[in-house]
Amino acid sequence: MLTATANLLLPSTVTGSWPRPRWFDVSMWGRPLDTCMMDVRFREKFQDALAVVISDQERAGLDLLTHGDFHCDEDMAGRAWHHYPLQRWTGLEGDLLQPEETRAPWLHYPPGTLLSEIYTAWRWPRVVDKIEHRDLSYAKIWRIAQGKSSKPVRFGTCCSQVMALFLDIHTPKYKDKREVVWDLAEAMNKELRLLRDAGCRLMQIEEPTLHFMANTFGKDHEQVRFMVDAFNREVEGLDDVEIWIHTCWGNPNMQRVMEDTSYKASLELYLERCKGDVWTLEMKDRGQKDLELFEPLKHDLKKKICIGAVSHRSLQADRPEDVAGEVRKALRYIPPERLIVSSDCGFGRQGANREIAFYKAAAIAQGCNIVRRELGLPTTAVPAAEPQLQIDVVPRAEGPGPGRA
Repeated sequence: MLTATANLLLPSTVTGSWPRPRWFDVSMWGRPLDTCMMDVRFREKFQDALAVVISDQERAGLDLLTHGDFHCDEDMAGRAWHHYPLQRWTGLEGDLLQPEETRAPWLHYPPGTLLSEIYTAWRWPRVVDKIEHRDLSYAKIWRIAQGKSSKPVRFGTCCSQVMALFLDIHTPKYKDKREVVWDLAEAMNKELRLLRDAGCRLMQIEEPTLHFMANTFGKDHEQVRFMVDAFNREVEGLDDVEIWIHTCWGNPNMQRVMEDTSYKASLELYLERCKGDVWTLEMKDRGQKDLELFEPLKHDLKKKICIGAVSHRSLQADRPEDVAGEVRKALRYIPPERLIVSSDCGFGRQGANREIAFYKAAAIAQGCNIVRRELGLPTTAVPAAEPQLQIDVVPRAEGPGPGRA
């Protein structure tokens, strides 16, 4: 159900994670949020940090905001994105390196590369018992964030099936990884229902493995069909929530994790077979590759399409004109009422610094406004671009300048 974007044309947003303020130097390290919030220093910093990310995104002029993933620990290359649920649900234990032979086929990298360092440094729990849900406090995090803005705050979370890639089974209670994936999906569904009951009507499920697996095994492989079913189980019963399905090609410390980045094999999976309302695609970093796949579907899109118009991997702060150019390209294949404009992925997880993230976000909002004006559509206020609101203003010189009469 389109709850947030139903009446928005060319809305602007960012994918999710946001660079932390330098003073936000606390993490939960597996403890419950309720426990951490009893520490007055944590409570103040956590709430203030959420206020900051909301303020940054509002000043940038974004139409849809995010909570910045500030509940995730500030660990190496953003491992906590996967780890936050795994540290809190039952049936998982330990902090161990995953053996090379059980790692997913596309996650092998040679020594001397950054991805090799990341994947040999990351540690994971093992499955030692039945996996069951325990509260992740998503509802509380959303209440804190949403309470700071009248604009919709989208709550994003790691998809259960991508977490399962890193889990080895050490119990007779599971015969294979599919059973693990299914129980993870059921656990996440319970958390998302609690989030919905708290009032959140805009959620993002991040990184189902379908585009990776379809490129490796083919879109009709039985393992791919199972993952579609697992995704649909994860979002079951959320019919009154606008569900976004975020897909990219990796973001540990801004790195792309694989070379075959085509969405061709997974197009029908995400558009037709997966429940949801918006599909987000990494496009800017890939030179808008695969955009032409939407041409035959231009007037029959079952979901809205959210394209990345700035890259989280580039440290060059895009100009509004650059974003407008990306939007114009997309409009050749996707009608404006079906198009959303975002970043390729999040700016956090040991990624861009906060100032670069801010100006990339402001470029998204201003770029959307440029195209809206061209189409005769209403624009959104962008405080960051208002001349009278600039932080540093150079006053005009009074009287004739040096060397002038």
